[in-house]
Amino acid sequence: MRTKIVTILVLVFFTTIQAQDKKWTLRECVNYALDNNISIKQQELSKDLIEEDITIAKGNFYPSLSASASQNYNFGSFIDINGGRVSRDSRSNNFGLNTGVTLFNGFRNKNNLLQAKKRLEAAGFDLEENKNGIMLYVVNSYLNVLLNKESLLIAEDQIAISESQVEKSKDLVEAGSSPKAVLLEAEAVLATNEQQLTTAQNSLDLSLLSLAQLLQLSHKGFDIQEVELNINSASLIYNDTDDIFNKAVSLLPEIKSAELAVENSELSVEIAKSSYYPTLSFGAGLGTSYQHSQGQEDLRPVVDPDTNLVTMVPNGFGEQLDNNLGYNFGFSLNIPIFNRFQTKSGVTKAQIYQEQSELQLLDKQIKLRETIEKAYADAKASLNQYVSAQKSLKAQNESFKNAQESYNSGVMTSFDFDQVRNRLVNAQSSLVNAKYNFVFRTKLLEYYYGIPIIIE
Repeated sequence: MRTKIVTILVLVFFTTIQAQDKKWTLRECVNYALDNNISIKQQELSKDLIEEDITIAKGNFYPSLSASASQNYNFGSFIDINGGRVSRDSRSNNFGLNTGVTLFNGFRNKNNLLQAKKRLEAAGFDLEENKNGIMLYVVNSYLNVLLNKESLLIAEDQIAISESQVEKSKDLVEAGSSPKAVLLEAEAVLATNEQQLTTAQNSLDLSLLSLAQLLQLSHKGFDIQEVELNINSASLIYNDTDDIFNKAVSLLPEIKSAELAVENSELSVEIAKSSYYPTLSFGAGLGTSYQHSQGQEDLRPVVDPDTNLVTMVPNGFGEQLDNNLGYNFGFSLNIPIFNRFQTKSGVTKAQIYQEQSELQLLDKQIKLRETIEKAYADAKASLNQYVSAQKSLKAQNESFKNAQESYNSGVMTSFDFDQVRNRLVNAQSSLVNAKYNFVFRTKLLEYYYGIPIIIE
């Protein structure tokens, strides 16, 4: 028993270590989110429901078929199968089979089927829109983690520089070349850098937590695969927003869904108008019955046409079902004349809904253009920010090298050196932020243009 427990604990520990060692790539994060997101699963179930609506709409073209059976008990007098009144208890059975089909109802069935198919197509576009939104969220969260990882590296580099300053200050103080205040100042800078490192680590932990929660995973041991984003020649691949908008209008699922909503509203108008037309249907059926008087045999009188003699012959269950079997069929035409303006109001409402759906499509197109124009402006601004940050970092690196040489030679005070170093840190942070901001803004524009979002 103890061996089994130890084995289980080893397996659990090994599984935990394996889970912690795994680093998720962006594609893995996106695929996992798409496979496990609850809202996507709910939309998929809604799509399945609409598929059943299509089955129901198709069924309206087929004839219906139903069977019936009954058993009744009669007490007192009743009319028997021969038309005579009999005063005794009895029981009877009735059996029937009926079918019916609608031949014409103003094309309502046809339009209902078309509408169900368009709803299914629209549900597919809505599902695709939701998946695209989740992919963008995952990409943004993933890039945020990468950003915080680089920020953490910058903070760690500053710790290394500050520790070197502290050691150098100790040597100078012990040698009597510098006052103790220099060491205290260096230690204060190190403490500040350690605080900044803690802040950077907290930001990284929170971004990992946010991504893990987005994927609906445990945050314990969760980490991602680091991606090197080398932007050698940062530039925008689009000259203006018109090309992006025209491409987006033809591709984006939210626009396709809105267009289908307009088509559906047009069908709703036709369905409402179908109530003006007559309805023609066909029906057919067959029925039979059995009747038995309690306490008596099943007999029926038969008259001989030559002698007029009446004889009683067996009239059991099978004989009665066969003798009482009857068939019927017929057509039914229902012509609407006046229904208290219900049809007229239904058509008017459907036309209003059609106008609303057209306005909703127009509104989505206008908002899409506004979104694309803003995304383009943001991307352009982030590009300018990135280029400026590159120039600034290059200048600050040169300034830091000179300052470090001056500080090591004793020409520059530690206060002045820290000022230069802080400017370098700010330039590094600005470049990192500008880089990831530019990458995401560019990917957003590519999404509107129909280019896959995934970064590899």
